[in-house]
Amino acid sequence: MSSGIIRSRIVSFVSKRHRRLLSSDAVSGAPKEPLAPSFATSTASASASASSNTTTNGTAASNASPSASEANATSSNKGLRFLKYGIIGGVTAATAYAGYASYAYTSEEIEEKTRALRSSANFTVPEDAPAVEKIQALLYSASMTVPAKAIELYLDLRRLVEEQVQSFSEPYSEKLLPDLHPAERHVFTLVLDLQETLIHYDWTREKGWQTFKRPGVDAFLEHLAQFYEIVIYSDEQSMFVDPVVERLDPKHCIRYRLSKGATMYQNGKHYRDLSKLNRDPAKVLYLSGHALEGCLQHENCVPIKPWKQSDANDTALLDFIPFLEFVARTSPSDIRPVLASYQGCEIPTEFVRRSKDYQSK
Repeated sequence: MSSGIIRSRIVSFVSKRHRRLLSSDAVSGAPKEPLAPSFATSTASASASASSNTTTNGTAASNASPSASEANATSSNKGLRFLKYGIIGGVTAATAYAGYASYAYTSEEIEEKTRALRSSANFTVPEDAPAVEKIQALLYSASMTVPAKAIELYLDLRRLVEEQVQSFSEPYSEKLLPDLHPAERHVFTLVLDLQETLIHYDWTREKGWQTFKRPGVDAFLEHLAQFYEIVIYSDEQSMFVDPVVERLDPKHCIRYRLSKGATMYQNGKHYRDLSKLNRDPAKVLYLSGHALEGCLQHENCVPIKPWKQSDANDTALLDFIPFLEFVARTSPSDIRPVLASYQGCEIPTEFVRRSKDYQSK
């Protein structure tokens, strides 16, 4: 009985010890298995951390890079804007100064005032001058070249514009009429206007343009053509003047006709310039209904009452015949003092009065 108990206790002890050994080996060997996964995990975490740091740094770098490029772009845009506004300001100032100079000075005055500046662009130094002086002279000449060339360009353009304007504003020739025949040097020249002097043209909706002859115009022209060189001087276009004169003067009492191209354009108006007629000013009379308003030489003007077609009983042209015939027959050396003596008076009426006074004496 006792031997069976002892045998069972020994078997139980041995089996327990054997299990402990197995469990201790398992426990002691078990931690060695997870070492590689644990190292891999830490390595992965480190790699993840490093990659996250790299990503963060890359993101920061990428975030920092656009801000730097934006700053560079902003600074370059500011520079371009400054340059653009500087050019606009310079051109505006130069234009304003050129406009003021054009208004205040003539081309000759500007050329005289800028002669020193333009000659400074050709500044030279002697050949034996030091290198420093040569460099200074070169820089000075280069800096003065642009304004000097700009002034020369302005002067050239202004002369060109003035020539073009002059061709439109002044009569097309210095001698509007041919030379008088030597046998006619004593003959006076009677210059006549058209509108409201010999004719009146009007426009109505029913009939359009109509041209009316002044009463007595035929007798006036035919009679005075015996004593005067008669010239038509109008500020109308030749395409209007020529056909009107053809119908007005079928007997060819009028020697010459001048139109708008022969006038002087000043202050928005066309003026007759009698000095360009190639005639002695002492022997020229200008008869017009607007004589003082449309002629530059008032001392040669003979005012007549303006006429319109509504005044069918007008006799102004016929009233002037005695005075004009008397001038042609007596042939004063200078007509201008004679006309000045009638200033402020109606010439036909005053001439009749003076003639009666002369006869009474």
